[in-house]
Amino acid sequence: MALNSTALADFNNEVAGKIVLDTVYTGNTTEYVSVQEGIKFQEPLNLISVSPFFQGGDAVSTASGSATFSQRNITVSKRTAYDSWNLQTLTEKYLGVSALPAGSYEETMTLLNDLTSDLVKKAQQANDVFLWTAVSGSSSDDNSNVVPNADGFKALISGSTAGVVSATGDGATAITGSTAYAQLTAMLADADANIIDAEDLTFFMGTKVFQRVISGLTTQNLFHFDPTSVVRRNGFYEVPLPGYPNVKIVGVYGLGASERVILGPASDMVVGTDLISDTTNFSLWYDINADALKYRLRNKLGCQIGHPEYFVSNDLA
Repeated sequence: MALNSTALADFNNEVAGKIVLDTVYTGNTTEYVSVQEGIKFQEPLNLISVSPFFQGGDAVSTASGSATFSQRNITVSKRTAYDSWNLQTLTEKYLGVSALPAGSYEETMTLLNDLTSDLVKKAQQANDVFLWTAVSGSSSDDNSNVVPNADGFKALISGSTAGVVSATGDGATAITGSTAYAQLTAMLADADANIIDAEDLTFFMGTKVFQRVISGLTTQNLFHFDPTSVVRRNGFYEVPLPGYPNVKIVGVYGLGASERVILGPASDMVVGTDLISDTTNFSLWYDINADALKYRLRNKLGCQIGHPEYFVSNDLA
């Protein structure tokens, strides 16, 4: 007689599976810019400019010159990520079978190391997006109900900020591979003469634009451009601009697929926070009352630039 197996479910060896986490390009803007800690809500970024006035003649007895003090405030936004996981829902799955030794309970799952590692990476990723794209008065990057108190770098370094230079000519158009070098050097021509030899003069751009730049420089082989000079510095990709030893090109996660390109001294960009470790530290605990594993990440982040006139932006979306 024929075999009748319709009453049986298809076989699925759940224990044989492996755990594959997301690939996360975290980014870490604080590796490049300045950081001001200890900010609970708002603190000034204190600026000073000294101008000597030269006088002619054999005897100079009249004091002249100026020392101008000014401030630009750094305002931080409170940001919290919180969730609760009922791990009992996994005990009948392969996750529970493979991650729980006999006699143990959900809060001891070996899977927690993977979950928390991924959690920190995703938090760093969200922080980078926040630092670049936050807009004062709007919801945060992760669509929560957090309202930023101040703008991120993309909004701060734009033609709408008094003093910031809007790129002209080729520098004002979206970067293409074949003309990338001409476009970047056009932005350099628009930069303030005082910062053109700054050791940390940096082009910041999204990773998609960065790829186009590297493709263009490699194809054109400008000044015998060496593609292997592209290095990964923690969460960023970086390469020197051929012919300009003090100028770096950096691809940042926070700008994503944006066409915005920003040029300026990285040290004049300031990230404000209460404690720098807040961007990686988190609390994880087992709540026996709720029979759930919970986590909470909290930080305070904000941005400011010291001298808007030191920056050039192509002002693209």
